Amino acid sequence: MDYNAIVQLVYNARKIAKNKRLKADVSLKGDADFVTAVDTEISEFIKKGLKKIAPSVAFVTEEESEHISVGERFVLDPIDGTTNLTRGYDACSISLGYYAGGEVKFGIVLDPFKDELFFAVKGQGAHYYNARRGISRLLKVGVERYRGGELRVSSLSYRQAIVEFGAGSTNKGVSDESFSLAKEIFENCMDLRRICSSALAVCYIAAGRIDGYFERKIKVWDYCAASLILEEAGGIISQWSGERLPFAEPSTIVAGNVDTHAYLLTLLKNR
Repeated sequence: MDYNAIVQLVYNARKIAKNKRLKADVSLKGDADFVTAVDTEISEFIKKGLKKIAPSVAFVTEEESEHISVGERFVLDPIDGTTNLTRGYDACSISLGYYAGGEVKFGIVLDPFKDELFFAVKGQGAHYYNARRGISRLLKVGVERYRGGELRVSSLSYRQAIVEFGAGSTNKGVSDESFSLAKEIFENCMDLRRICSSALAVCYIAAGRIDGYFERKIKVWDYCAASLILEEAGGIISQWSGERLPFAEPSTIVAGNVDTHAYLLTLLKNR
């Protein structure tokens, strides 16, 4: 797989995310669930590019609502954090994972507004690249050989942890549970956050910026790429039951450094 070409493709898609006209073209898919022309344009742009890079690999995307079953898949979320995008908050990401042989082989998450690039190749660690001046240096070295900007989760205890939580804005029937858990966690850790981009939240754990994350319901395109980045950075990600993420259907999610994941799991396991 040509990971250099994939990184270049995702990086080029950042221009679409910054297009003000496309950001203003907003449709409502469901309760508090938005899609913009940015989502659809990025999706089409990346799919077209990937067809040239790896024509035999199928797609799983948010807008097409397919799921991983067998074989190879590119798993794409063109904009994770669409509501943020529509309000000019801009905490969002382009997330792309390559799934094959029952595991994620490659993951890339790009913040198109900060030009922050998080990526991982299975078994080769997780890395950060500041792309404000372009990505030529990264591509010259090669994505699979790049060893700069190594990501590592923090070694903080859960008492010192900052924890992100997903409140389920499109599934408000679980809000009582989510906020009850959040209150208990807040009382036992340092602080809480609501970034509202699952992929960024998991990458921020990998980078040691925060330490944990949980949500009642999440879909594969939200976590596919970021899950590999976190694991390669020494973190842990699972369902609330402690089992590995299913990749074939929506599930619960809990992620963190070692101590924070263990603490969160004790609260969530029997829910």
